[in-house]
Amino acid sequence: MNSAVFCTVVPPHILDRLAQHEDPTVYEPARRTLEHDALLRTQRRITTVRGVAAPTGTPSDKPARTIYDAGHQETLPGTKVHAESDPPGRDATVNRAHAGLGATFELYLKAYGRHSIDDSGLPLIATVHYGEKYDNAFWNGDQMVFGDGDGDLFLDFTLPIDVIGHELTHGVTQHTANLDYFGQSGALNESVSDVFGSLIKQYALGQSADQADWLIGAGLLGPRIHGEALRSMKAPGTAYDDPQLGKDPQPATMDDYVRTSRDNGGVHINSGIPNHAFYLVASALGGNAWERAGKIWYAALTGGGLGTDAQFADFARLTAATTRSLFGDGDEIQAVLKAWSQVGVPAT
Repeated sequence: MNSAVFCTVVPPHILDRLAQHEDPTVYEPARRTLEHDALLRTQRRITTVRGVAAPTGTPSDKPARTIYDAGHQETLPGTKVHAESDPPGRDATVNRAHAGLGATFELYLKAYGRHSIDDSGLPLIATVHYGEKYDNAFWNGDQMVFGDGDGDLFLDFTLPIDVIGHELTHGVTQHTANLDYFGQSGALNESVSDVFGSLIKQYALGQSADQADWLIGAGLLGPRIHGEALRSMKAPGTAYDDPQLGKDPQPATMDDYVRTSRDNGGVHINSGIPNHAFYLVASALGGNAWERAGKIWYAALTGGGLGTDAQFADFARLTAATTRSLFGDGDEIQAVLKAWSQVGVPAT
């Protein structure tokens, strides 16, 4: 039975730190966001026991996107403001949400032959202008939801296309490997979303592996923040270093693996390790990262061989086996084995 966890793009450790700030313009949006996310997380645990309904859509090579406007309320989905066939409107946030859903649909279709999130033509729904100064975006198991940010620490959450791709990929994982959202399997769940979020951005921009910035959430941080993104796949731990946000805690290798009870066992922190492994594979192979490195990761995620409680080493071994199956004993397998070795995860 597939179950959808409640996944937000801004990790709790960032919001926790902001919530302890002495300036009310900093702590009030953070506390409000944390309280709201905690409520939604509880609701998600209650509803996921029902699992995911059987797909009812018809696979199509065209997305079916609908955008709603919450009007700064917290009721979903809100008022319908944009259908698939509508031309761009005056609301840039609506237009970006529509484009981001489309870019995600296109990468999965063109690169991997996948028809939407569930591979059965699932309509893509998004709600924008959610809540009051809501500092997050999330996939709730059925749709995307975007806050506008507070305008100071975080900007509009539709700005980074990889954030949209990241959250929708939680839906792909939900419908395939269904990785448990705790510990290493949860960090893999987060990492897979970062990997494909980055690939969606690279595909949309026509960037090769060496042209990509390998950042997650570039353009999201406000003008007061010393940082360039939420996470860096190229150099985990360097995305931000700010008096208010703190320092990016992501490790790049198992030597610095973080053991914590917070954030479901550090799922947003330790995801830096498999993230970095993917970056190393993609950069070693060169060219378009979605073609070889992405194909390996996609096949490993969707091929049925990944357990819901998979650990890093399980995933590493599966990517190695998948690489040999897809490409034989060439440059690809050497890149995969070397990358996992560099981050300290055994792949054999």
